[in-house]
Amino acid sequence: MKIVIVGCGRVGAALAEGFDASGHQVVILDISTRAFDRLSSAFRGSAIRGDGTDEDVLRRAGADGADVFLAFTEGDNRNVMAAQLAVENLSAVKVIAKINDPVRAAAYADLGIATICRTSMLTDAVHEYLGLAGSGMPGVIAPTGGHHGGGEHEPALPAATGGLAGSPAGAGSPAGGSAAEA
Repeated sequence: MKIVIVGCGRVGAALAEGFDASGHQVVILDISTRAFDRLSSAFRGSAIRGDGTDEDVLRRAGADGADVFLAFTEGDNRNVMAAQLAVENLSAVKVIAKINDPVRAAAYADLGIATICRTSMLTDAVHEYLGLAGSGMPGVIAPTGGHHGGGEHEPALPAATGGLAGSPAGAGSPAGGSAAEA
């Protein structure tokens, strides 16, 4: 599979490494060259410095027709803009945008972009650990509405998966972002 990841934070880098180790063609972009320091010397994919909200940059990086496109920067607006480009202009097959705000995550899913909300995932993990009821929000919110630029797209991962080995069901991995991430 051709997988494009925008944002080389902790999770973006970990996903890039894992997909690369599994034999997939991986391209990871970040606006900060230092972000790529998170990638090991064994990484065989492409690490490209550039703005994931710039269609020309994404095309030059080979994002057109990607099987999977993940927008995992620290900025909700950047992530939704990159995801919109992937859905509307780049014919990406499966697209997920990391959105920190649970209300916005659901709203963007209603507009046709699959989202993942680490805020909901982490609060649900804490509630589950304490034996309390969680929000019931899936890890990945599938797009429920059509996007005006293209058809509906499936989420890249089923809602029940996406957790790290050894983590509570539904806890998932917190989505990462740019090099500025602490």
